Amino acid sequence: EALETVFGMRGGTPPQRFLVGLAVLSLLSDASEGSPLLCVIDDAQWMDRASAQVLGFVARRLLAESVALVFGSRQRAQDLIGLPELEVTGLRAVDAHALLNAVTHVRIDQHIRNRFVAETRGNPLALLELPRELAVVRSAGGFGLAEADTLPGRIEQSFLARIEGLPEQTRLLLLVAAAEPTGDPSLVWRAAEHLGVMPESVLASGTDGLLEFDVRVIFRHPLVRSAVYRSAKEEDRRAVHLALAEVTDAEADPDRRAWHLASATTGPDESVAAELERCAGRAQARGGLAAAAAFLQRSVALTVDTAQRAERALAAADAGLRAGDIEAARQFADIADSDAQNEFQRVRAQLVRGHITFAAGFNNEAPLMLLTAAQRLEPFDMDLARETYLIAW
Repeated sequence: EALETVFGMRGGTPPQRFLVGLAVLSLLSDASEGSPLLCVIDDAQWMDRASAQVLGFVARRLLAESVALVFGSRQRAQDLIGLPELEVTGLRAVDAHALLNAVTHVRIDQHIRNRFVAETRGNPLALLELPRELAVVRSAGGFGLAEADTLPGRIEQSFLARIEGLPEQTRLLLLVAAAEPTGDPSLVWRAAEHLGVMPESVLASGTDGLLEFDVRVIFRHPLVRSAVYRSAKEEDRRAVHLALAEVTDAEADPDRRAWHLASATTGPDESVAAELERCAGRAQARGGLAAAAAFLQRSVALTVDTAQRAERALAAADAGLRAGDIEAARQFADIADSDAQNEFQRVRAQLVRGHITFAAGFNNEAPLMLLTAAQRLEPFDMDLARETYLIAW
C-alpha cells in the first residue's frame, strides 16, 4: 500500500519514508525468492534525495536475502555513506594505449599518445570519444588538452562537435529525446512528427551512434543528453516542450504534461501556474516533497496576481523546507514576504522563516522568531497560533 501510494497507483495518506524503505526491502526480498536479484543503480549522483535515502536504507539492511545492490557514482553520496566501496580507477597505461590504438586511425607521435593517456587518466569513455574530434596539431605535446575544461566537460564538447555535424532534422529529434525524460519511443516520435521531423529521413541519415531506439530511447551517454539540451536555442527548446505537451495524455500523465507546458511558456500564465499547483498537490499526496517543491517554485514564476504569487511562494517555501532544501525555502519565503498583500500572509512568511532558522541550526534565534509569529497569528488562526507556541516552547 505504501508503494502504491508513493507511485500514485492508489489514494491515501502519504507514507513515512521509513515505511517506504521497509516496503522496498520487502519487495526486493520477495522478488529474490525464486532466484538471486541484482539491482544496478548507475549515475547514482543524479538520484533524487528521496530515492537515495530509500535505497540507502535498503542496502544497509540486506543480510540473508539473495539481493545485491550496486551503485555507480561519480562521488560519494551522503545517503550511501557506510556501504562497502570499491573505487574504480582508470585503465592501466598498457591497456589505455591498446584502447587508444584501437580507435585512432591516423599515425600519432608516441609522445602525444603518452600525454593523451596521462591527461585522460585511463578513463575509457574519454579514450573512446575524445580522439574523434581532437586534431593532432592541437594535441601536440598535450597542450591542447591542458586548455580544455574538466574531463566531463571535454567529453561533452566532443559529443557537441558530433551533434553540430548532424542534419537539422536529426538534431531536432535528439532535442525531443533529450527533453522527454521517460524515454518512451512512441511519445518521442509523435512529438517529433508534430514538429515536421520525418522518421524516414532521420533513420536514413542516422544519428552517428548518439541515440538509438529500442524498448526505450537510449542516449550513448548522459553527457550527450545534456550537450543536446544545453546547446539548443531557447526557442527550439520551447517548441519541443510544447510539442511534447500536446502529445502527452492529460489524463494518464497530467504532471508531465504540465511540466512541459511550463517549460514552453515564455511569460506569466495563470492557467499553467494553476495546473502546476494541482500537480504539487498530487505529488504531496504521494509523499513526493521535492517534486511538489519543484512544481510550486515554477508555479510562482508563472503567476500574474501578486496576492496569489505570495500564497504559492509560501507553499513553495514550506515544501522546499520539508524536502530539505533550506536555501530554496529561504528564497521563496522572502518572495512571499515581499509580495504579501495582508498581515496574515506576512506573518506566515515569518513563521516559515522561523522553521527555516531552526532547520539551519540557529537554535538560539528560532524560538523567539516562532514565539513572535505565534503572537501575530492569534487574530487570524488560533489553532495555528497554538501549534506555533508549542513548537516554540
